[in-house]
Formats: sequence, structure tokens, C-alpha cells
Amino acid sequence: MDSSYTSPTTKPLYRGTQVVWYILGLIEVLLAFRFFFKLLAANPQAGFSSFIYAVSYPFAAPFLKVFNATKVESGTFEWTTLLAMFVFLLIAWGIVKLFFMSKTVSTTEAAAKLDKENK
Repeated sequence: MDSSYTSPTTKPLYRGTQVVWYILGLIEVLLAFRFFFKLLAANPQAGFSSFIYAVSYPFAAPFLKVFNATKVESGTFEWTTLLAMFVFLLIAWGIVKLFFMSKTVSTTEAAAKLDKENK
């Protein structure tokens, strides 16, 4: 068996990636609710939609002025929320890649990967 699978860093690495994907999932669900509530013109005074808007705002706020919102019937197509979802996906992917860069690898495995990258 490859020594990188039995390394003491393998389990924390696995847990770390699980945590990152879980947090991303929560953020994506909140932003998806926000997107569909805006699109379908949900009542912002209703308890649940008010909660979703308030909780998702910190994640959407940095992107709110990037694109103009598009009016659709009575709702709003919020391009910025889709952008936020994409950016958070890229950030999570980058964090997971960083985790894997810290994974212990055997000398044989490292040499094989370097040979593959240099071809």
C-alpha cells in the first residue's frame, strides 16, 4: 500500500476537505435560495425570505455592483448571485487543492508525479 494513504496527515486532510465542501454547500444553498426568491419576487417581509436575504447578504454583497440586475416579469434575475456562487466554488476548490499540496507523499510517488508533469 502507498505510504501516503497511511500517513498521519491523511485523516486530517480528508476531514479538512469535508469541512470545506460542507461550508461551500451551505453557502451555495443560501445563495441559490436568494437567487430563486429574487427571481420569483418572494415577499421580502415574509419571515423565511427575510431570513434568507439577511443571511445570504454577506456572501452576495461583494458582488452586488458587478452586474446590473435584470427585471423578469415581477422578479429580478440577479446575475451577481450566480457570480458569487461561482466565485465561492472556485475559492473552495483552491483551498482543497492547497490541502492536497500539503499531503505527505513518498519519494517514489513524488518522482513519478514530477516526471509526469515534465513531459
